[in-house]
Amino acid sequence: MSASHAPAIESPLSQLVEGFIKVLTNERGASSHTLRAYERELHGFASWAAKRGEAGLTVQSIEHTDIRAYLGTLYERGLSKASAARALAAIRSWFKWLARTGYIDQNAASLVSTPRLPKHLPRVPSIEQMNQVVDSVDEEAASWPARDRAIMELLYGCGIRNAELTGLNLDDIHWANEAILVRGKGQKQRYVPLGDAAAEALRVYMTERSARLAATGQTWGAPTPALFLNLRLRGLGKTGNGQARLTTRSVGRIVKRIAIRRGLSSDVHPHTLRHAFGTHLLEEGADLRAIQELLGHERLSTTQRYTQLTTGQLTQVYDKTHPRAR
Repeated sequence: MSASHAPAIESPLSQLVEGFIKVLTNERGASSHTLRAYERELHGFASWAAKRGEAGLTVQSIEHTDIRAYLGTLYERGLSKASAARALAAIRSWFKWLARTGYIDQNAASLVSTPRLPKHLPRVPSIEQMNQVVDSVDEEAASWPARDRAIMELLYGCGIRNAELTGLNLDDIHWANEAILVRGKGQKQRYVPLGDAAAEALRVYMTERSARLAATGQTWGAPTPALFLNLRLRGLGKTGNGQARLTTRSVGRIVKRIAIRRGLSSDVHPHTLRHAFGTHLLEEGADLRAIQELLGHERLSTTQRYTQLTTGQLTQVYDKTHPRAR
């Protein structure tokens, strides 16, 4: 839609925010976490803009200086540069949509620079530490050892995200092809290899899963399609695909408990295992492009963050293999 045929702006900023959120939900398949974050950040900015000046700002009158001023208020409230950068990312996406749909002529957000963030490399356990943790999931460290062992195997052995793990259904395990169908960000699908250790852990867990479901005596409704179930089978029998499905928050608690019981840092979380997956593949000589595909990264630059963790290993590979290094 051209700027000359832009729709009339009679809605308040908050309604334009809701219009964008609906697009993210219906057309782009954004995750619930992304939707909550964008809604929070954009409504915060819209509320601030509506109060700025005597009559408040309209979407057409917002300048890049206004957006910078808003970021300044975030700093004054004690928010970090990372928090301000997240708010700016949401505002940029919103303004990009506003410009594309003809609500504004110029994208003021494109003129605002991202706050310079300090580089914090993720702390990744060593290969030996990860093997020890995954191999020692027992009743001392886990409330449902077979399930929690399978969770650890998939997070570390397949490198999948927490939300991808909890979203898995029984039909997503392709035993014949030794692969798992994973639904990533934006509903993008990819297959990841199912290693022998992960497959064995899954079989043990699924046997116990079937036994627990049978013990409930359920004779009504379809069985739950969810692969990973919560301990007390809460929600079993409800309609939809959320029947007794384990939540991402619960997975976070499971991983942290096991990690702490096995001597790892208390800041270990499910994404730590994903970082460990990529880092250890690179340490063992895997191609960066292959790691990108396995992790489901849209950009190679995202995968390249792992190279910061393994400079020593890359130097050794270079010294041993490149003809100009000798």
